[in-house]
Amino acid sequence: MTIRVVIADDHILVRAGFSVLVNAAAEMEVVAETSTGRETVAAGRRHLPDIILMDVRMPDMDGIEATRQLLGDSATEAIRIVILTTFDLDEYVFAALKAGASGFVLKDTPPEQLLAGIRTVAEGDALLAPSVTRRLIRDFVNRPALDSGVSPALLDPLTEREREVLVHVAAGHSNADIGARLDISVATVKTHVSRLFSKLQAHDRAQLVVIAYETGLVEQVRRR
Repeated sequence: MTIRVVIADDHILVRAGFSVLVNAAAEMEVVAETSTGRETVAAGRRHLPDIILMDVRMPDMDGIEATRQLLGDSATEAIRIVILTTFDLDEYVFAALKAGASGFVLKDTPPEQLLAGIRTVAEGDALLAPSVTRRLIRDFVNRPALDSGVSPALLDPLTEREREVLVHVAAGHSNADIGARLDISVATVKTHVSRLFSKLQAHDRAQLVVIAYETGLVEQVRRR
């Protein structure tokens, strides 16, 4: 299957560079290039790509709002959005993950890593390495508490085991690591993660991390 990609960035040289790279991959195709948030939303609705490489800072509508609009629409909610950023783990990245983005990559990421990241997200996984997830948690739990508007009661439907698994997901552990730590099979871990997606209405592990942070569960992660 061909992975269909939209590249959204207001710098023409950046778009051109990513387009050449993506089109050179045998199983990928750039279906549109956009330079503004509004153009990106329109391209998402028109082409229904598998992946959008989304710059955060764009004219007329930023990448966060574009992400929010696309993933809040039932017609385009299946699109996977990867944030392109110059700054590792800045406020915009966290806001984009909260809006539903499946991860982020730095604009100076080596070409082979970028293509591997596109494949990872296309397969349904979040583009957040364990080390990045742990830094994401550390960065934001150490900031003054803000009212996220998300109640801890969101976690009430979870079983004790599902809550344990969520803690480990938020800590950046892989399914294999979680299985070893909880003495359960990887298949069982996958089942629990799938149930977390369903019960918490999360697209992927990136959103699980955000939920764990906003409900206060990451306090447990910090103490681990």
